[in-house]
Amino acid sequence: MARDFQQMYKDKLRSAADVAKLVEPGWWIDIGMFNGKSIAFERELAARKDELKDIRCYTAVAMPPIPEILSKDPKGEVFTYIDYHFSPLSRYVQQVRPNVFYNPTHFGESEGWFELKYSDPEKIGTRHREMTVCRTTPMDKDGYFNFGLQNGITWQLLNTATKYRVVEVCHDMPYCLGGSREAVHISDVDFVIEEENSPMYEMPNTVPSEVDKQIATNALAHIRDGCTIQLGIGGMPNALGQIIAQTDLKNLGGHTEMLGDAYKFMIEAGNMNDSQKFLSRGRTVYTFAAGTNEFYEWMNNNSKLASYNVEFVNEPTALAHIDNLVSINQALEVDIYCQVSAESSGFQQISGNGGMLDFVLGSFYSKGGRSLICFPSTHTDKEGKLHSRIVPAFREGTIVTIPRQTANIFVTEYGSVSLKGLGTWERAAALVSLAHPDFRDDLIKAAQARKIWTRTNKIND
Repeated sequence: MARDFQQMYKDKLRSAADVAKLVEPGWWIDIGMFNGKSIAFERELAARKDELKDIRCYTAVAMPPIPEILSKDPKGEVFTYIDYHFSPLSRYVQQVRPNVFYNPTHFGESEGWFELKYSDPEKIGTRHREMTVCRTTPMDKDGYFNFGLQNGITWQLLNTATKYRVVEVCHDMPYCLGGSREAVHISDVDFVIEEENSPMYEMPNTVPSEVDKQIATNALAHIRDGCTIQLGIGGMPNALGQIIAQTDLKNLGGHTEMLGDAYKFMIEAGNMNDSQKFLSRGRTVYTFAAGTNEFYEWMNNNSKLASYNVEFVNEPTALAHIDNLVSINQALEVDIYCQVSAESSGFQQISGNGGMLDFVLGSFYSKGGRSLICFPSTHTDKEGKLHSRIVPAFREGTIVTIPRQTANIFVTEYGSVSLKGLGTWERAAALVSLAHPDFRDDLIKAAQARKIWTRTNKIND
C-alpha cells in the first residue's frame, strides 16, 4: 500500500519555536551549510539564550544574515559557533565576538567522521550531533526534500543526528538534480519547519580586474581540449570562465567542489559539454554552489548539472582517476620555499582549506592532470602601500595550507612556473620570476641570506 507522504508531512510539521524548545543544555547542533544555513530555527534557538548553556553550533561557509545566536550572545556565554570553512561573515564576526572558531578540515574526508568505519574515538575523537537542521526545497511528489545549493555532508549529518533530524523548507531554494545524496526523504526526518520567505544569499558579482584577466590568460596556457576543470572562488576564476567562453576550446568537463557563474559561461558558450570525462560523463559535477540570482535560476532543474556528496566530488584517490584534471585555486601568500598560505594572515583566520588540498593532490596524480595555484603578485593595504604576495617568510601565525612538496604550478600576472622536481634554489628562482619587479631584488637577497640562492643564477640578467 502506497504511503501518504502529504499526511506524513502534516504529522511532522512543527513551528521553529517548537523545535527549538527541544534543545537541551550541552547539545551539539548542525545548523546547515552555505545557503542551507537555518534561518527560522536558528532565530528561535537564539531566543532561548537565557534558558540554555554550552551549545555548540556547526556550519560551513556561513552566508548572511548574521546568525542571531551571535548577535544575541555577544560575549559567547551560551553559544559557540564553529565554521568548517571561514566565510567573510565568520571572519567579520570573529573580530568582535569571542565565540567564533574555525574547524580545520579536508572537506573530502569529512563525511567519514560520522560513519561507523571511522567511529574509533582514538582516530577522530567524538563527532556526535544531537540535532541537525538544514534548509531544503519544498517536498516533491515522491516525498523528497532536495538540498538545493548545498550537498556536501548534509545527508550524512541528517542521517547520523542522535536525537532529531529537521528540515526547514525554503521556497526560494533551487531544485538541484543529482548525483547522489542530494535529497532526504520525509520518512527519514523527524520534523519539518516551514520557513517564511528568505531568499538565497547572492554572491557579489565580482568584476575581474586587469590583473585577474592576465592571470587567467596565463593559466589558459595549461588547458587544452578535453580537460576537466576545477575552479575555486573569486574574480580570477570568473575571469577564466569568461575567457574560455571566448576561445575555441572544446569538450571540456567540470568537476568541482564549488560551482559558480564561471561554469555557466563555459557551458552556455558550448566549451564545456563533459563528453570526455570518466565520472558522470555528460554532466558537470559539484558539491555546493554560490553565485548570482541569475545563476541560481539557471541551476534550477538543470539536467546538465549533477549535485554529489563531497566524498564523491573531493576524495583525492577518486580525483586521480579523472584524466586531464586541471585544478585551479588561489593563494593569499607564497614564501620563497614555495609553501602556500590560502587561509590565514598571521593569526587572523581568513578562509579555510576546504577541498583545496584534495584537488591539488588529486589533479597531480590524474593522468595528464595538473594543479595551478593562481594569485596576483601584489596587494595594496588600507594606506595604499603595495606589498608582495611572494614573501621571504610567512609572518608568525600564518598557516601553511599547501606544503612545498605538494605545490605543482604557480601562476601570476607575470607568467607561470612548474616546481615539481626542482631544488630549493631553482624553486626560489622560478618563484622570483613571478614576483612584481619592484620586489625581486629583496627576494633574491632573502634567498641568499637563507642559503637557497646560487651565484650562477642569472635571473636578474
